[in-house]
Amino acid sequence: MNVDILYFASLREVLGREKEAAELPETVRTVGELRLWLAGRGGAWAAALGPERAVRAARNHTMVQAAEPLQAGDEVAFFPPVTGG
Repeated sequence: MNVDILYFASLREVLGREKEAAELPETVRTVGELRLWLAGRGGAWAAALGPERAVRAARNHTMVQAAEPLQAGDEVAFFPPVTGG
């Protein structure tokens, strides 16, 4: 399954990118599993998206919880709970 992933605010800065397209393994079926899969890259990814970090997620522009199922073509955005402005 292919999804587009967006990173905002401090996540974008720490990860050094604002977006990417990803081909997910079959084991990644929810937003929470996507987050853990990305954290599994290690280093800055684990530090920014690990389960101990406060991170919010949106699927196709709607705020969602970790159990939200993914579908091919989804856009998933990750961002810290508070963004400045």
